[in-house]
Amino acid sequence: MNTCLSILLAVSAHLGLDGDYNSVHPHARCTTDNWVTGAYYNSEKNMSYYVAKTISNFEIGLVTGYNSYDVLPMIRYINDGWFVAPSYEKSNNLGLTVGYEYTIK
Repeated sequence: MNTCLSILLAVSAHLGLDGDYNSVHPHARCTTDNWVTGAYYNSEKNMSYYVAKTISNFEIGLVTGYNSYDVLPMIRYINDGWFVAPSYEKSNNLGLTVGYEYTIK
């Protein structure tokens, strides 16, 4: 049986940010025709839900679950399990989230 479902586990570091962030992210996602939807335990210790389009090595979309806003734009560069994404704190502090995402299933 063919399925779009993947179960993943990501670990991350938060560079240039002041807060104390979660660095372990269980993650489930469905990938179909360059579109991804999913859910993960985010850096603020909340559940996030997202939808994104994969273009080249970038995921570009919308995500929920962060304290700053109900819905935020997201962009993430991905390559062989490694990822880099811009990060933002309410204090207008900008940083980067860098990590590795391991596919379990």
